[in-house]
Amino acid sequence: ALKLLNYKGEFISADAGLEIMKMVEEDRFNFAEVGKLGSYKMSLSYIDWHIEQILNIPIIDLHAIRKRKFNIVVDAVNSSGGIAVPLLLKALGVEDITEINCEATGEFAHDPEPLPENLNTLASEVTKVGADLGIVVDPDVDRLAMICEDGNPFGEEYTLVAIADYILSLKKGNTVSNLSSTRALRDITEAIGCQYYESAVGEVNVVEKMKEVDAVIGGEGNGGVIYPDLHYGRDALVGIALFLSSLARYGKASSMLRAKYPSYHISKNKIQLEPEMDVDGLLEQILDKYKKQPIKTIDGVKIEFDNDWVLLRKSNTEPIIRIYSESSSETTANNIAKQIIADLKFFAKNGN
Repeated sequence: ALKLLNYKGEFISADAGLEIMKMVEEDRFNFAEVGKLGSYKMSLSYIDWHIEQILNIPIIDLHAIRKRKFNIVVDAVNSSGGIAVPLLLKALGVEDITEINCEATGEFAHDPEPLPENLNTLASEVTKVGADLGIVVDPDVDRLAMICEDGNPFGEEYTLVAIADYILSLKKGNTVSNLSSTRALRDITEAIGCQYYESAVGEVNVVEKMKEVDAVIGGEGNGGVIYPDLHYGRDALVGIALFLSSLARYGKASSMLRAKYPSYHISKNKIQLEPEMDVDGLLEQILDKYKKQPIKTIDGVKIEFDNDWVLLRKSNTEPIIRIYSESSSETTANNIAKQIIADLKFFAKNGN
């Protein structure tokens, strides 16, 4: 995918993207002369420089991390994380590192999405070597997930939750995540008297909301951590340093840290519709049926039921509605999704 960034190194907003497209359509640009095409710079030191910036963050507790003598297994799916993550861990003082799939060949050893079903090899290695933690990143190192010492996933939804908990213990402030992320972040934020905010799905939207409310931490439930004191972008490397600082100060196993947080289950589904279907009309009927419930429409339709919720988002490219539902019970989360799917099928069949 082609991703465009602005001069700050942040993804451009939707409005900026539309303006660029308008400039192209209206031919409002000039071709540069051959001698003025610009320049580029190559350096092998950028990763080292980035790690140095992370080490200089005041709340990264190097002493606690080194004292804990972590044993860590890293799975970087044979991409750039295979270079960056071991370098970071060594800089943090982690001496016992087991590397799997850390050859930066670009040939992924497994599906690169850091989901539990793709982490069986990492989980096995963690228990085999008696590691404190397993770390996995995606190919461009902006998503972070962990395996606990017992071989169970920490949960990519809880990467941000644990890191936010650590930051809030040191610096109270607002937090932000997108509409499809677990409400656990809201729970821990409000528990200490701070304010939680939701944004539309997408990194650029999270960043815009973080700037608007001056959030101290934010991100997405897919393991994307955005720590504004470093930069406004998802960054698994700073996420690792913050998580290890938290775990080192906590002084107990990663599974016990995970057990601190409310347990929620997210069910992810989708419904395929006929091309001629009026998707917006279907969503309007859903809005009408559940109008007595708290509803947000900043990105699709999100309906709240006490501590449960469901989010419906239409695809921009095909007649599909994606359905995300969350509850403290996996069965309830699935049943909420089934009910919404049944509603959509009923409305589609009976006309909208």
